[in-house]
Amino acid sequence: MPDSRFRPARRPGRRQLCAFAGALTLLVLGALLSAAWSSTAAAGARASFYDWLPAQAQGARGSMIRAEPMGGAPEGSRAWRILYRSTGLAGEPIAVSGVIVVPDGPAPAGGRPVVAWAHPTSGIVPRCAPSLALGVFRGIEGLPHMLARGWVVVATDYPGLGTRGPHPYLVGRSEGAAVLDSVRAARDFRPAQAGRLYQVWGHSQGGQAALFAGLMAAGQAPDLQLRGIAAAAPATDLETLLRADFRTVGGRNLTAMTLWSWTRTFGLPLDGLVDPLAMPAVDALAHECIESAFDMALRMVSQRGLQKHFLTVPDITRVEPWRSLLLENSPGPLPPGVPLLLTQGSADTLVLLSVTRMYAARQCAAGGRVRLLVLPDAGHGFIARDSAEAAVEWMAARFAGSPAPDDCAALSDPGPAADVSTGGTDWDEQTRTGTPGPTSQPPAY
Repeated sequence: MPDSRFRPARRPGRRQLCAFAGALTLLVLGALLSAAWSSTAAAGARASFYDWLPAQAQGARGSMIRAEPMGGAPEGSRAWRILYRSTGLAGEPIAVSGVIVVPDGPAPAGGRPVVAWAHPTSGIVPRCAPSLALGVFRGIEGLPHMLARGWVVVATDYPGLGTRGPHPYLVGRSEGAAVLDSVRAARDFRPAQAGRLYQVWGHSQGGQAALFAGLMAAGQAPDLQLRGIAAAAPATDLETLLRADFRTVGGRNLTAMTLWSWTRTFGLPLDGLVDPLAMPAVDALAHECIESAFDMALRMVSQRGLQKHFLTVPDITRVEPWRSLLLENSPGPLPPGVPLLLTQGSADTLVLLSVTRMYAARQCAAGGRVRLLVLPDAGHGFIARDSAEAAVEWMAARFAGSPAPDDCAALSDPGPAADVSTGGTDWDEQTRTGTPGPTSQPPAY
């Protein structure tokens, strides 16, 4: 009798193969239908709400053009999609979209405090605006806690998301202006009953936006009272970000989006910089959003072409004018009177802990007060979610007028260098394991 241990494995029968093929077909069709539905819904929403004429953008910065109610707001609050006035990089009047969420109940004397949420990377084309996303409220980290404290929360889309592009991706002055004018829009929106006190809370790209808002606040929003800036894993050193990460999955995504956006924002050619064979993948990544697991799967497929063909230069951060633009869009220290909270995961392989510590040290050297909260084993994608409660507590103390905590003495002696690998990103890990984490939100840039 033959030994069953050496019996050849049974090949799958026709029925099993057909069932597998059918399931795979349904999965692909589901992804395509989901993408088509989202694209159609976004296009319809833009036609009815996001389009604007140059004459409509004329007016005071932050003044409201239009607003429409939104469903699905957290319990005990109301939400609106908004379109407000701002300025572009050349000082021209533009319209910017976003969301405003207002808690129920009477406002205090002097109006409700305002928190401006600055979102992480959602994409770089108009349909990728967070205000168009199905999970828009889930994506505002700490929203229930902020509403419970009676704060108005306003979340800009940034220019070129929702409204017509191009979106100036990782361009600090563009993001900072949109954030500051979103606070003015909250003030201008009568149902919000917003006061003059505000803070900015952002993640990744939004952390960069928050820092630029803090840098620009005194000159561009002297009518408002900034009480603090909170940033989770902010993009503070674009040179290091692009140099260290472009060979990883997340880094290729980020570099491709930056190049595609900046060629349109600044009129720079990609000739001699990007292999022509890479352009189909770069264009595909530029037109895909980062909202759902489907989006993440599509981007994984799109970026594969960049593994063989991408940059034709060894180090893009040494090539002008890209080098100067990277430096220009890396934020400097905030004014000393602006308290700063930085939250960072020790396992973040996109925005490195050492880079965030260095920015904190520069802020300390400039005379600022800095609280650096490091979460052990936390990665980049979920650091804002994991530190949201601590950020809300810190902001509550700033609104209350309490002295800001200061870690500068400890930061002057950083101790041993953090053991952080640059061989992958949170995106790589979640793709490898197939587990995007406790929520359906994809990792952020």
